[in-house]
Amino acid sequence: MAFDSIFKADLFQGQTVIVTGGGSGIGRCTAHELAALGAQVILVGRKPEKLEKVAAEIAEDGGVAHWGACDIRDEISVTTLVSHLIQQYGPIHGLVNNAGGQYPSPLASINQKGFETVVRTNLVGGFLMAREVFNQSMSKHGGAIVNMLADMWGGMPGMGHSGAARAGMDNFTKTAAFEWGCAGVRVNAVAPGWIASSGMDTYEGAFKAVIPTLREHVPLKRIGTESEVSAAIVFLLSPAAAFISGSTLRIDGAASLGSRAWPLHKAQPPSEPFNGFHRAYLPDVLKAEK
Repeated sequence: MAFDSIFKADLFQGQTVIVTGGGSGIGRCTAHELAALGAQVILVGRKPEKLEKVAAEIAEDGGVAHWGACDIRDEISVTTLVSHLIQQYGPIHGLVNNAGGQYPSPLASINQKGFETVVRTNLVGGFLMAREVFNQSMSKHGGAIVNMLADMWGGMPGMGHSGAARAGMDNFTKTAAFEWGCAGVRVNAVAPGWIASSGMDTYEGAFKAVIPTLREHVPLKRIGTESEVSAAIVFLLSPAAAFISGSTLRIDGAASLGSRAWPLHKAQPPSEPFNGFHRAYLPDVLKAEK
């Protein structure tokens, strides 16, 4: 089987695209789709074993993928890695700043180290990757960057550290788009809502118990798929988005809109999901619903 993308098969032929956090979840799915569309994909993350596994999957499916282990929160490591990747694989045409992570906690219980760690992962690391890819490669030939946000538009209760970082990334996206546009570099972002991804299985306790009920708070009455996020990322990287820069695309089934003053109707048949990822699997936390 192969990735069933809605985009033409050779869309990224001859291009090199870095995907951070490519060892799992949305990053893994996006890497597969880009490779299926002809890109030479470079997976970046902290755990070599996860990156190797995804690279092997892509190769098995007929695509081209390489990997480089790196803690994107470390400036020297990022600068060194990007330099090495350019020397080995040539100019970087696309960057998917997908890597991130957080844990549920009320603000009053987050200590300084925990807050700073999440901000460094979800904001500083993305900045470092974008800066180095721009300075070392894209400033010379142009390119496209897509940053990863989240549904933090009305605040992010229970994950205030991540909400602060994601809001910062939204503003960074706008600033980078303006400053780097003269070099032919476009910078956009995606903001997924609740997506059926492996990341859901990392949560425990009360938050884990809530996950199966999230669909009831989405106007489209379902949780999104990794493929639906990947398709948006691919579009923003593609020539079809050549005049789109500084924008953030929400992928949340309209869950971030409205208010409790306008309650959702009782459940109707949910909208049909798009799932082109032939290697996708349902998170364990959602399997009880099936």
